[in-house]
Amino acid sequence: MVAALPRNIQLKLQQTLAQWRRWSCEPALCAQPSAVKILTTGLSNFSVLVESSQRFVVRIDGEHTAMHNLNRPGEWRNLQAAHRAGLAPGPRYFNPELGALVCDYLEPDDQQPMVISEVARLLQAIHHLPARHHRLDLHERMLSYEKRLSHRAPDRAALLAPYRESVGVKLARAEAGKSTLVLCHHDLLRANRLYCGGRLFAIDWEYAAMGDPWYELAVVIAGDSLCSNETEELLLAYLGRTVREEEQQRVQDYGCAYRYLELLWYLSQDHPALDDEQLRHKLAGLDKSLN
Repeated sequence: MVAALPRNIQLKLQQTLAQWRRWSCEPALCAQPSAVKILTTGLSNFSVLVESSQRFVVRIDGEHTAMHNLNRPGEWRNLQAAHRAGLAPGPRYFNPELGALVCDYLEPDDQQPMVISEVARLLQAIHHLPARHHRLDLHERMLSYEKRLSHRAPDRAALLAPYRESVGVKLARAEAGKSTLVLCHHDLLRANRLYCGGRLFAIDWEYAAMGDPWYELAVVIAGDSLCSNETEELLLAYLGRTVREEEQQRVQDYGCAYRYLELLWYLSQDHPALDDEQLRHKLAGLDKSLN
């Protein structure tokens, strides 16, 4: 099964499993876990389900993880805090030299509903987690991806070049509003929300950092393609009141920035994860958000 993984990832997985006595588990493990199946082979990492007396997810960084500007020690601390608050699976082992992270495996419920009020409560809870020093700088992140894209794929960069100035204007307007920075997940899309035992958890905390909660809301709205009624429901549930006109504009501006950043991320990969139809769809979404 693990033979399907790149050889260097296999070796790091074996080394991580060999460190099982150092995993922070209660009760302690009695034997070394063994691989059950590959869960994901993403663009930045590989995840494998392993099993001993308990089940865990072992994530191993891929060779291009560094380009994503991820703060792995920060992610570990955020995971610990989120787990204590009942928002995330338990983190059990972290080895930055191996690029390895081990967390409890949460068995997904058969039904994974989209209950907007529960998403709002999850966002509120995340935004009340302890503050950290690491902050997401959207301008810096965009510039990093733009440089990489221009260097590695000028033809793809040309697709997004016409949008750069307009997106910058909208981002500047969104950031001009007053906000108290809070800890944000920054990738709380449907794929990173999981119902287990009837409770909603957040997984995949690698982009968590201090940020503007209005941007976090925009990520969920744009990333999950919420309709106007769903957007209104989410904002009402999160705020506890009707959203103001200037706040609605701010969410829209941040949504535009998110769509642009998402496209930069996809197109800057060595092997783009979007086919032509998906690319056209996302470009159409960006066009619509700019109008």
